[in-house]
Amino acid sequence: MKVVFMGTPEFAVPSLQKLIDEKYNIAAVITQPDRPKGRGKKTLAPPIKDLALKYNIPVYQPEKVRTTEFINIMQSINPNLIVVIAFGQILPVEILNIPQYGCINIHSSLLPKYRGAAPIQWAIINGEEVTGVTTMFMDEGMDTGDILLKKEVNIYPEDTAQELHNRLSIEGAELLKETLDQLIRGQLTRKKQNHEEATYAPILKKEIGLIDWSKSSKDIINLIRGLTPWPSAYTYYKDKLIKIWKAENYNEIYDSNSFGEIVEIIKDEGIVVKTGDGSLIIKELQAANKKRMLACDYLRGHEMEKNTILGTNTN
Repeated sequence: MKVVFMGTPEFAVPSLQKLIDEKYNIAAVITQPDRPKGRGKKTLAPPIKDLALKYNIPVYQPEKVRTTEFINIMQSINPNLIVVIAFGQILPVEILNIPQYGCINIHSSLLPKYRGAAPIQWAIINGEEVTGVTTMFMDEGMDTGDILLKKEVNIYPEDTAQELHNRLSIEGAELLKETLDQLIRGQLTRKKQNHEEATYAPILKKEIGLIDWSKSSKDIINLIRGLTPWPSAYTYYKDKLIKIWKAENYNEIYDSNSFGEIVEIIKDEGIVVKTGDGSLIIKELQAANKKRMLACDYLRGHEMEKNTILGTNTN
């Protein structure tokens, strides 16, 4: 079976590696163009490109997959199957119709829940306790195709988006293997999605990370977990941005009526802040132009005043 693999970020790497290990004939890898990354804006290749080149697999990096030029390339390759995982572009019908066995996508949620660009993050932000991975036959919609197989994965209370991402990427690779095994044996069944049950996981923007201290401690902690490592949750202390990397429920009720007020500073533990239903303690943070550090270490070198209100930038 001649396979074309389409993917871009680290999440897709285990799945491509699984196809390589299973000796599939990978005719080409399609990924996004190299992009500037980091503070130095150094141009870096997508992780999936690095893996493909390691195994001498031809790589194509179209800016847009809808061009006649790229569609002609895909038609000339003429794969039996296209596998897509976190590629970053929606495929036109001209490409979807090329492979004999269709296009199979791995999505990091239990469809139809959390269609869209950021299902891992939104599952944590919304306080879900279970998520998973789904394989589906692709159609022209966004994550609307017929479901093939699903695998549930627990979300643990301490999970960040990065930690859940890592587990789901491995589970996705295993589910892909099982899906292709059944495809080859002619045992796959497809199930239409119930579109009325669909929920969406829109692309993340930095603005979503601004903490609303009037929300419950649990909601704030889930936001912090769901936005780690990017784009990160943040607040302002005396108009200076501080990223919050870890916080825990503090189980104390304070008389303060001001959400976001620093109600206690515990040098060896962290910073206690009033929330909508009680309080939480900030355990790990990062001040502007500083490294990420434990709150107790930060407090040893920086003064923070009790009764200060954390919140928006007034500058």
